[in-house]
Amino acid sequence: MGYLLLEGGAEFGGAMREPDLRAIELAGGFEAPIRIIPTAAAPDKNHLRAGGNGVRWFQGLGARDVESIPLIDKNSANDPEIVETLRAAKLIYLLGGFTHYLSQTLQGSKAWEAALEAYQNGAVIAGSSAGAMVLCEHYYDPGSGKIVQGLNLVPNACVLPHHNSFGKNWASKLKAILPGVRLLGIDEYTGLLTKGAEWQVLGGGVVTLYRNDQIEKYENGQSFTLNA
Repeated sequence: MGYLLLEGGAEFGGAMREPDLRAIELAGGFEAPIRIIPTAAAPDKNHLRAGGNGVRWFQGLGARDVESIPLIDKNSANDPEIVETLRAAKLIYLLGGFTHYLSQTLQGSKAWEAALEAYQNGAVIAGSSAGAMVLCEHYYDPGSGKIVQGLNLVPNACVLPHHNSFGKNWASKLKAILPGVRLLGIDEYTGLLTKGAEWQVLGGGVVTLYRNDQIEKYENGQSFTLNA
């Protein structure tokens, strides 16, 4: 089994060095193949720019094998070349954008099956903002105002990204809709990384955990378990 990295947003802006360097290390180092999935930026045709920003960011950290793959719709999500690229990847990064479009594109696709195979073989799957949201069992779709089934790599959880700006405004509504579900409020420029059975906060912000009618806050270097 590999690792999961959930980030709160503002990826590639210069302040995510700590969590992203740790992800590269866990992926096997600077020679490890890193593949960026820009799907969430495709609806407004921003995927080329956003994906390119990701390539430059990871290269700036020292990574030598980084590509943004052209996975932008249902057809490309089943493209054999893309499938094989993801199967061989050691760090798969889902950037932010349109959450529901990202989820619906990946759900049931051969590309996502390949990503899960890579994860089972030790790869890191990372997501920022929309990318982090879809990795959980539930995500909030702002467009419809509804809770939607996610990709379920983090069971019984729902991410509130950009928590230090607008994400915190979702908390009361989601607590009412999802009683018993762990709500993960992740600040921008902040990552939450699996560490065995625990999750560790990396970066300059705070992770706010809503569970059992309690609010817990964790800062850089602190760890917690979701099931405690």
